[in-house]
Amino acid sequence: MAIEIKVPEMGESVTEATISAWTKKEGDAVKVDEVLAILETDKVSLEIPAPTSGVLKSISKKVGDVVHVRDIMGVIEEGAVAVAPASSGTPAPQAATPAAQPNTGKVNDELPPAARKLIEENKLDVTKITGTGRNGQITKEDVILFLEKGGASTTSAPKAAASPEIPRAVVVNTNNGPRETIVPMTKLRQTIANRLVQAQHTAAILTTFNEVDMSPIMELRNKYKDKFKDTHGVGLGFMSLFTKAVVASLKAFPAINAEIRGTDIVYKNFYDIGVAVGGPKGLVVPIVRNADLLSFAGVEQEIARLAGKVKDGKIALEDMEGGTFSISNGGVYGSMMSTPILNPPQSGILGMHNIVKRAVVVNDQIVIRPMMYLALSYDHRIVDGKEAVQFLVKIKEMVEDPTRLLFEV
Repeated sequence: MAIEIKVPEMGESVTEATISAWTKKEGDAVKVDEVLAILETDKVSLEIPAPTSGVLKSISKKVGDVVHVRDIMGVIEEGAVAVAPASSGTPAPQAATPAAQPNTGKVNDELPPAARKLIEENKLDVTKITGTGRNGQITKEDVILFLEKGGASTTSAPKAAASPEIPRAVVVNTNNGPRETIVPMTKLRQTIANRLVQAQHTAAILTTFNEVDMSPIMELRNKYKDKFKDTHGVGLGFMSLFTKAVVASLKAFPAINAEIRGTDIVYKNFYDIGVAVGGPKGLVVPIVRNADLLSFAGVEQEIARLAGKVKDGKIALEDMEGGTFSISNGGVYGSMMSTPILNPPQSGILGMHNIVKRAVVVNDQIVIRPMMYLALSYDHRIVDGKEAVQFLVKIKEMVEDPTRLLFEV
């Protein structure tokens, strides 16, 4: 019985995707729920599982094709068994033994087609490439990064001509190796670029700054982090405290939790906080839903869950849809100060930065304190400067006196 492989529903407002890889070829045996192909949308990558066991009879959509919801990608012959090629009477050549291979070490046997093609074209030693995909799988982006860092080939033979499926050109300097590597932007990167430009063009973005003495929150964390982890099974970070401080400030200044729809201002009476997380394919912003209803432990557990999904490449569209306000922590990368760009249609985003010991004046005395710069970018069309400054001051007050969070003052 022929079973069609169809493009599934991909989430609200997402109707198309690009096929980035097939993990099987026509005639291969497949098992139910085994990954057959990978689709790349403008937000995430989606794995397409086999709907049944059998043989992949046909593939009707190739790598690089744009597909839409319910399109037929191929057909599986249910219950069929893959047939080995008929013998011609001439003994088939034996496979090369491991000793005859030019590479050593563990080789990834499940390379995505796009990554395999780049490796073969450039004759790369796969054992020297670090994989960031699931279970250490090498992705196309890993290979590109390896090339950009000057990864050497395993032979001095000329490189194969660039494939039309992966438009890529290399300008070679015989003394220093490749000087340029040109690769197409992924659909995710294209969308990120378009949304950033859209935000700059459609919103009146303004940024206000403040600084926070992190001593109280660091002392509180050091005092309770071990007990917190033993009790709740998750580490106590700064993000839960900042998230709860943001929620309290949004309640005090509702315009920063609002958005513009046409000529209307829509005030949100819920608090879905986006937390920017760096993943293998770029920055994504999963949402901590109803953050006002979660405990500190609940916020930490949800952030850990979402960050794990991003790292494993399993983040889903529904994990990132919506959101009323965002938090971006550039401090984990060493950023001292930045002006974060809004995530449309949100009206505010908080930028956290690195913690640096600096000389500050406290009670007319110069003391050394761990300080962090905070930045609030906001849409000046609906948020006044006074509101924005007071919003940031309120966060500063709660971070510098965390007990205010407990008493909601």
